[in-house]
Amino acid sequence: MRLTRGLLKRNLVLSALGIIMFRFSSAYFQKSTIPAIANYFGTKGRYEEVNPYLIDDILSVNKSLSKPPSPDCRAIHLTAIIRHGTRYPTTKNIKRMKRFYSLIVNESKGTYAWLRDIKNNWEMWYTEDMDGKLVEKGRDDHRHLAMRLATSFPTLISVDNFQGNRIKFITSSKHRCVDSVEAFQEGLQRRWHIQDTRYSQEINDSLMRFFDKCKKFIENVDNNKTALLEVDLFKSSDEMKNVQRRIAERLQISLSDITPDMVEAAFFLCSYEFAIKTVNSPWCNMFEKTDAQVLEYKNDLKQYWKRGYGHDINRKSSCSLFHDLFRRLDQTAYDYRFGQVAEAVTVQVGHAETLLPLLSLMGFFHDETPLTAANFHAQHGRTFRTSQIVPYAANLVFVLYDCNKGLRLRFLLNEKPMTFPGINQPDPLYRTVRDHYSDLLHGCDFEKECELRKANRRNSEL
Repeated sequence: MRLTRGLLKRNLVLSALGIIMFRFSSAYFQKSTIPAIANYFGTKGRYEEVNPYLIDDILSVNKSLSKPPSPDCRAIHLTAIIRHGTRYPTTKNIKRMKRFYSLIVNESKGTYAWLRDIKNNWEMWYTEDMDGKLVEKGRDDHRHLAMRLATSFPTLISVDNFQGNRIKFITSSKHRCVDSVEAFQEGLQRRWHIQDTRYSQEINDSLMRFFDKCKKFIENVDNNKTALLEVDLFKSSDEMKNVQRRIAERLQISLSDITPDMVEAAFFLCSYEFAIKTVNSPWCNMFEKTDAQVLEYKNDLKQYWKRGYGHDINRKSSCSLFHDLFRRLDQTAYDYRFGQVAEAVTVQVGHAETLLPLLSLMGFFHDETPLTAANFHAQHGRTFRTSQIVPYAANLVFVLYDCNKGLRLRFLLNEKPMTFPGINQPDPLYRTVRDHYSDLLHGCDFEKECELRKANRRNSEL
């Protein structure tokens, strides 16, 4: 008994120290200087820029946002579809960043203090073997998210459900996603003072990397040189040329050496240094707000035409994940009528490329005017802004409630409630949501949508 009590006391102390360290790391974020352009990093943005209150307290939860729709409601199921946490650059981008760094060191004649800092004090520390792996900040992204969601939904994300295997974990096969799931589990273990326990996860690329399984998407978009024509046009637009000219002037380098890819490489250096190390690096001083807005739009164009509304197959490739979500909700509704819900929580970890097609399929962030290379200035108020939608650790949370008047469904994006497109009411009845998406529920067959017809095989150009 004394040994058991001693172990329990030790575990409580370790857990308390862990939470103190989380709070300390949050305080560190607060004290660090945030780049003026941090809100324009697109898919390479920090989660804290979407929810700035987390800079003050990384475990902060707005409990008013997680209250049930009404006092008579009880949460019976939660599905969370989450992007992996902060990661290193891919090998492709590391090579580009190295080339740009070498160009500056060998060719730049500029006299700015920040430029001297890059040339004299900054060292290229990114190596190609990093290749998109999760960083420690990325693990913290998921540990903290797990703890916040457990605080917001304590009856579902509970120690009993965790230890009783009523919380299911599904992940993409990519190491950054598997590591994110494990970090999420660690966050729950720390919250509940559980030590030395390992929980498994299911690897399912058919759900979390559906885009790799969709032949029509691969042929018509991923491998199609014309599918991202608008992105290519924007790279040669006046807006991008102006950014190149301003960068060349600041660096005192020949304009012919400052290609759009080089400019983007410098932007990546700023965003990765901030996301990974929480520093406002000298690379960030290379850009004014107007430059960052152009580069954000270029990134949004790419996501729009490759993962969003640009081509219909982008959205339809997520049919399998869409049906999986509603199958879980339907199964919960059935189980609840006849006893205990077998699966209280499902945590699914994938990529920005997982979340964006599903959001588009369900009609979120659908601007009236499509994003094109020619309408940058008209799109400043666009809703399709990846910096706000899919930063690292972005999450879609669906919560099913049992209420006196029937089942209700709540949707949260990045821990903030949102209304479903076309349903202008918060927490609608579940049957209202199913009716709204009836065409997709009775159609949107992944096999049919992704089938590559013979005509497509002969001509893959859109």
